[in-house]
Amino acid sequence: METSIIISGFGGQGTLFAGQVLAYAALDAGKHVTWIPSYGPEMRGGTARSTVIISDEEIGSPLTRRPYAVMALNLPSLDKYENLVKQDGLMIANSSLINREMARTDVRAFYIPAVEMAEEIGNPRLANMLLLGALLTVDPIIPLDTVKKALDEHIPERHRKTLPMNFEAMDRGGAFVQEAMAEK
Repeated sequence: METSIIISGFGGQGTLFAGQVLAYAALDAGKHVTWIPSYGPEMRGGTARSTVIISDEEIGSPLTRRPYAVMALNLPSLDKYENLVKQDGLMIANSSLINREMARTDVRAFYIPAVEMAEEIGNPRLANMLLLGALLTVDPIIPLDTVKKALDEHIPERHRKTLPMNFEAMDRGGAFVQEAMAEK
């Protein structure tokens, strides 16, 4: 089975990092993976996107027009990808920066106040890990423990002190959507 995920937001929100962590985890799980980062010339503050494709078999193309899942960290990302998500796909949206819900009803959508939750942990830049934890709780494409292990193994030494906060962010994102799913 092939699963395509787009992680999109402003530069500096960790879209590329979240995609890279997911790609490493998929590789560590023995999957075939492509990870394509894309960002505008502005970098921080400009548009940034990661496309990750995970498959049990070789991947024919590293690009996707209709992703199964989208993590939208800001409103322009929701606007851009809302109509591209596959039917019965998944939208994980950062409601801290998105002031509306999707018009589509054929996609599972979860709205998470990721910036506020990340600030509670101590770093607003953890919104990406909150959404990643949410995504992998709704659909464990790769087990969350495998993602945490990949993060531990691949994080640069200068950022190792942030590991506990990253793990907490993933757990809180997962707990948030578990509660939301229980209410549905």
